[in-house]
Amino acid sequence: MKKISLFLSLFLLTFGSYAQKSCCELTASTKEFAAFANDKEFVATHQNPLAYTHISEVGKAISFEGSDGKTAYGYELKAKKKSKNYLFVIHEWWGLNDHIKREAEKLYNDLDINVIALDLYDQKVATQREEAANYMKAATAERSKAIIEGALKYAGKKAKVFTIGWCFGGAWSLQATLLAGKKANGCVMYYGMPEKDINKLKTIETDVLGIFAGKEKWISSEIVAEFEKNMKEAGKNITVKSFDAEHAFANPSNPNFDEVATKEAYQMTIDFLKKRIKK
Repeated sequence: MKKISLFLSLFLLTFGSYAQKSCCELTASTKEFAAFANDKEFVATHQNPLAYTHISEVGKAISFEGSDGKTAYGYELKAKKKSKNYLFVIHEWWGLNDHIKREAEKLYNDLDINVIALDLYDQKVATQREEAANYMKAATAERSKAIIEGALKYAGKKAKVFTIGWCFGGAWSLQATLLAGKKANGCVMYYGMPEKDINKLKTIETDVLGIFAGKEKWISSEIVAEFEKNMKEAGKNITVKSFDAEHAFANPSNPNFDEVATKEAYQMTIDFLKKRIKK
């Protein structure tokens, strides 16, 4: 009996340590980015988004089961023709607001594949930057992971998954690609914190397009250079473009919106995704 108890104790200790380590390895970069919510200067760079209501004949609110058994939410646009291609769109620190729904529909129209904008905030949407900071801090890695895993199950076993995200969602776009495993077919991340663990990067099953803001100090040029170096060391394909712009330059509701850079970045995104959708 003592031997069994000892075995169980050792098993639980080992498994618990492994699970904790695995979780931390997966989400260290997202936690690092979330810490920016405590940086007053970072918060101040985000002006409150302009009021906007998105009306769509295609997009519908959906719910599905997360891998933690809890209900998860999203905004789905179904492809005109049956398709196994799915693009996961991951919101900025504001949450799944109507600006993101509009961006999801724009991508849908240009790609004509299934698009799901994931809600990692569980139906909370910020209209003030202080709210956004609090929501980003409160979004746990475990819950976000469960939502993404639920979306992967919702898409189906044969789904070819592509991901895109900005800011908070930029970091989670890369993490979603890691979680997607062999379903992953293309990852686009806009000015999000990259994964720094080379062993994790080695498990990526697809190419990555990293779009960054050269003028910002949080996802610095040093961090971007390190990410590019780590990806190459991991034997993975990556394309990096740093624009002479500020953080969140691709958000039309942001005073730092750069129309020229946004247009070029968007065309890069569409070209990158279309090339891989055709494969």
